[in-house]
Amino acid sequence: MGLLDRVRRRIGLAPRTPAPAASVPRPRVHVPMASPTPPEPRGPRGDAEPGAWIAEVVRTHPVVLFMKGSPESPMCGFSANAASILAGHGVKPYHVDVLIDPEVREAVKAFSSWPTLPQVYVGGEFLGGADILRELHESGELAARLAAAATPA
Repeated sequence: MGLLDRVRRRIGLAPRTPAPAASVPRPRVHVPMASPTPPEPRGPRGDAEPGAWIAEVVRTHPVVLFMKGSPESPMCGFSANAASILAGHGVKPYHVDVLIDPEVREAVKAFSSWPTLPQVYVGGEFLGGADILRELHESGELAARLAAAATPA
């Protein structure tokens, strides 16, 4: 007599009776299920053609930063520098994380004819990458361009 049967008898319950062999349930077999693959993160462009979407973003936002990561969490040093320079001017750019959308990452290079990232656009005009942004900042020209872009036409 097992422990469970002794406990059942002590509290006044009848001991278990073994089930007939025909009704003994089969042991459950654990079949691992494939975990669902998380969807690829989608960028803000949705299904729009990358080049047309980039042109629209550059046209509709005064300052655009195509970068790896975000200004709050840059994923490379050059992107961090560009975001920091713009923040130093009190500018919160519209940013595009090119790591989320590889098609935009390649299309923005073709759009600007500039092979590297980050890329900064001010007032619809391509300025360059982190090094050029730093040079424009040091010469004082960046502040003037940012002020002109912020002024409504």
